[in-house]
Amino acid sequence: MTDTDRRPYAARLAIVLSEAGCDVSAICSRRGHPLLKTSVARRTFSYSPFRPLDALTRAIEATQPDIIVPCDDRGVRHLHELYARARREEGNSGKKLVTLIERSLGAPESYSVVSARYDLLQIAREEGCRVPNTELVNALDDLKACQARQPFPWVLKADETWGGRGVRIAYTPEQGKKYFGEVSRPFRFRRAVKRMVVNRDPFWMQPWWEGRKPAVVVQAYVEGRPANCAVVCWEGKVLAGIGVEVVSAEGLTGPASIVRVLNNSDMMLCAERIARRLHLSGFFGLDFMIEDRTNQTYLIEMNPRCTPLCHLRLGTGRDMIAGLWARLSDQPVPETQAITENAMIAYFPQAWNSKNEFLESSYHDIPQDEPELIKEFLRPWPERSLLFRVTNHVQRVKDCADASLASKSSPTGGS
Repeated sequence: MTDTDRRPYAARLAIVLSEAGCDVSAICSRRGHPLLKTSVARRTFSYSPFRPLDALTRAIEATQPDIIVPCDDRGVRHLHELYARARREEGNSGKKLVTLIERSLGAPESYSVVSARYDLLQIAREEGCRVPNTELVNALDDLKACQARQPFPWVLKADETWGGRGVRIAYTPEQGKKYFGEVSRPFRFRRAVKRMVVNRDPFWMQPWWEGRKPAVVVQAYVEGRPANCAVVCWEGKVLAGIGVEVVSAEGLTGPASIVRVLNNSDMMLCAERIARRLHLSGFFGLDFMIEDRTNQTYLIEMNPRCTPLCHLRLGTGRDMIAGLWARLSDQPVPETQAITENAMIAYFPQAWNSKNEFLESSYHDIPQDEPELIKEFLRPWPERSLLFRVTNHVQRVKDCADASLASKSSPTGGS
């Protein structure tokens, strides 16, 4: 497993993979990563923010894994870059890396697509998935042209961002211009330093140093309810998956904290078509909006790695761990019991800060057999500094002000 961030679900996924019979090793930050608080990681390696490909190569050579599971978007990018480097190398080591990454992620032709919002949505549209109007925007002149074709509100999104960090909702041309300036330059020096010092995330320094400028899209706003699905697939075939509707989330564009499991054939069919078209392997997730007026499901983006749903074992057809284990071990898919019959699931620890009315009636996804991990989740390492807490408070105040302004700018006056 690889993780350049400190994702709670990376530790949860490691636990259930181990319970299913897999030997799990990980490359991650050696300071404050939840994976280090579990009892299941056989070996752990330090993920260098300045020489990530070399660090990955050393970890792979030391463990000789059957599959690599990236847990964040940067890790996916690193595997794509490592694949390209290995293709240029001569000898068995390069060939083995190439074979392993293809086995883990699927066809190399998909690598440039899964991390590009615009390209992915165009392919999804070709496959018959319902997609909101989405345009690639390279400059302010492109924004002006969009106004003639796309009414407000707009959703502006930048590639190479996640967790809602590179997403803005614009209700006016002035907001569109302002937000384009923000999302088109996510790797500015001040932000990179802030991420390194406050969030203790030095991985932001490399894209700043390289001067990377991610692609930006303008997407039509869908008035409705957010939803998502996660699947595990192998050589283009979906093995298992789960679909949910978001009940509570961190802000308008942030990650979910409480979800409701639902049967939505449109979401799963979209996942199957994308997996088949791109010949994917491993985990991926899709984000949707279910339109209030028509109840139609619109695909809005893809997460080309595991998501918070992937470790949940909800029985036949919804147990991604059982499906992956069966493929890796060349065994029939085992019959497994669902961990809960409750359709409402509260992610731990995200939901504990939500104060949502549905928290009490939800299934609490807590790793009861890992007390050290629970302690880590309740007080994450980056949040132990005073600077983080102060900065986070200021950001929450700003987010509330922005949400209030957006509500007033909305034609309907809604949230």
